[in-house]
Amino acid sequence: MTQNENSHPVVEAMKAGGSWNPLWDGLNEMDPDWTELYMKMATAPYRSGVLSPKVIQLLCIAVDAAHMYAPGTRRHIQAALDIGVTPQEILEVLKLSTVVGIHSCNLGVPILVEEMAAHERRQAAN
Repeated sequence: MTQNENSHPVVEAMKAGGSWNPLWDGLNEMDPDWTELYMKMATAPYRSGVLSPKVIQLLCIAVDAAHMYAPGTRRHIQAALDIGVTPQEILEVLKLSTVVGIHSCNLGVPILVEEMAAHERRQAAN
């Protein structure tokens, strides 16, 4: 049973506050109760007070930049600047997040080497 629209306060607050991603509309339409629960969990760090807003925005910048998600990166950079984070701090986070990309090489290069050898063996067998 789907709850009514007013029983989804986290989703509604995200929409009203500009942090809602339109890509989530379909999910929200198909299962608004699950979407509400997910967003409540995903946004808990914002509400807990354990991390400062500055740290939360810098982490969000790092995650979105590492995933090459431009709209989120832009939104979190804007929010960070609005709360006083310096461009230099943001740049350092962006530099740090680029290091995540090396993992694709750590994973992919050994697989490439293995598959090249397997390909050569298959070619030689024919």
